[in-house]
Amino acid sequence: MLKYRKDGVSVIVVLDRRRMKNSGLFPVKIEVVYRRHQRYIPTWVDMSEKEWAKVTDSNRCRKKLPEIERAFSRVREAVDGIVSSGTFSYRKLMLSMGTDDIPTVNASLRLMMERLLGAGKVNSYYRCRSSLLNIERFAGEDLRFRDITKQWLQNCEDHWLGEGKSLTTVNIYMNTLKSVLYEAMRKGYIREADFPFGRTGYKAPKPRSRKLALDKQQIKRIMEYRGPVKVEMFRDLWLFSYLCNGINFKDMLSLKYGSISDGEICFVRSKTMYAYGRSKVIKAVICPEMDDIIRRWGNPRDGNPETFIFPFLTGTEDTIGAESTVRQVISRCNAALKRIASDLGIPPFTTYSARHSFATVMQRSGVAVSFISESLGHSSLAVTESYLAGFDRETRLRNAAVLTDFA
Repeated sequence: MLKYRKDGVSVIVVLDRRRMKNSGLFPVKIEVVYRRHQRYIPTWVDMSEKEWAKVTDSNRCRKKLPEIERAFSRVREAVDGIVSSGTFSYRKLMLSMGTDDIPTVNASLRLMMERLLGAGKVNSYYRCRSSLLNIERFAGEDLRFRDITKQWLQNCEDHWLGEGKSLTTVNIYMNTLKSVLYEAMRKGYIREADFPFGRTGYKAPKPRSRKLALDKQQIKRIMEYRGPVKVEMFRDLWLFSYLCNGINFKDMLSLKYGSISDGEICFVRSKTMYAYGRSKVIKAVICPEMDDIIRRWGNPRDGNPETFIFPFLTGTEDTIGAESTVRQVISRCNAALKRIASDLGIPPFTTYSARHSFATVMQRSGVAVSFISESLGHSSLAVTESYLAGFDRETRLRNAAVLTDFA
């Protein structure tokens, strides 16, 4: 079929099989490839796969060739002119052809959401969706890349903070926006000089470091707490997470009886499952308190290794359904933990604090950071140290006394 290449830009006629039309045909398009990125320009000709295979043989198919050739020549001439006069970009191509089909920021974010969902990255999908919804509340549903400047981003940040959003949330939204803009720059939708982030551009706010760990006395009071049955159930789920190496709720609710081996729970963190090139197995000894929680709230042990330990997931859910169930459990648990904190008069805590509490209690008990790091499934000691809440006042007083202990 028709092909052309000049100075790193390739132009080729292709049958776009990504989506079949209601007629059963596929659109024929002009594919332009530059720096390993593709753009597709319509020819307004549709063909079946059989027609495409016989495009140069069949009389019926050859009748469609003139239209395809005209579209190809138009794109080829535009590419040739741009490359001959300077640096190629997709924006220049569209403008030279009398069109400006650069997608909106909104459309680009929706495309990102589709890619994330297709890759099974559900949490990233939800972050992207939340970013899009809040960007649209601030700027509408037709936001153009050229509209986003350093000042626009600052105004957006001020608006979100004024609504009461945390620095962490604003940081997530801005980093999502930065990813879309970076991709737009690579595709030539915006010039590098107009990229609003970077050394001299806008910098997203950095969240303040939060120490989320509870101390042993507070945890003891939580264990002794008595209240409504449902509140105690969520209290016990939090304690199980704390005792099971600070396992996050998604991984905890995904545990099956087959995960138990020789008195230990073995699991792989879903968050970092593919981060190290191989699965990093974490092992947590099942203590008597964990056994009691399983007996009290878990599914019956039926001898089937595929039975979930806790009765929330069934295994029949799709990716979105499973994530939705986990989020609902976390939300209900956090509401119960808020009530417990209020009843006990201790600082508010959430499901996430179980992980920090595990790490910090271990540290303050003299456990080596290397063991804590392995138990958490971290890639380095530096990551583990960011979890640790620092030393308590008693430890600081004891260590300060060493300075004048001359015995």
